Amino acid sequence: MQTLILGSSSPFRAEVLKKLGIDFIQHAPDIDESVLEEETAPSLVERLAKQKALAIAKDYPEALIIGSDQVAVIDGKILGKPGNHETAVKQLLSASGKAVTFYTGLALYNAQSLTMHHLVEPFTVHFRSLSEKQIHFYLEQEKPYQCAGSFKSEGLGIALFTKLEGDDPNSLIGLPLIKLIELLNKEGIDVLQLNE
Repeated sequence: MQTLILGSSSPFRAEVLKKLGIDFIQHAPDIDESVLEEETAPSLVERLAKQKALAIAKDYPEALIIGSDQVAVIDGKILGKPGNHETAVKQLLSASGKAVTFYTGLALYNAQSLTMHHLVEPFTVHFRSLSEKQIHFYLEQEKPYQCAGSFKSEGLGIALFTKLEGDDPNSLIGLPLIKLIELLNKEGIDVLQLNE
């Protein structure tokens, strides 16, 4: 099998990918992640996922490269990673009692054959009505300042929600494994037959 590269600095995406039992290298891409004028959330994450994979290909021209990017959308506004406590409080206050849709762009680039597979996976989270006290408590516990939407669904963040809607809960962590498995199949890799 070709070398598999996860084009991401996210420790959360790496943990998700480990579930498949595939050997991979993690390499952070260096790209500009600015939103283009008039760009929608799905267009943004799809473009950035592809750009991340292509950026990694410069260093690994024989590899199979996974690129992924995620944003949250609330009331039509794109939310990125909060970066700090104050911004995370604002994000969670604005999400309280509402539905927030996460869009995850996923790209699989075969640098050897120059083949690119890509898609966007939506996932909607319905938030409980949260008090400011609950929000501060949650943020102090998990400090999810590098997570789009200001929470970690794999941890205490699950207590923030009333309902999750989507095909793959891994999407919330930034790497939709069900779709990734489909893309790997297109490249001839069956994760259920890796040792045969």
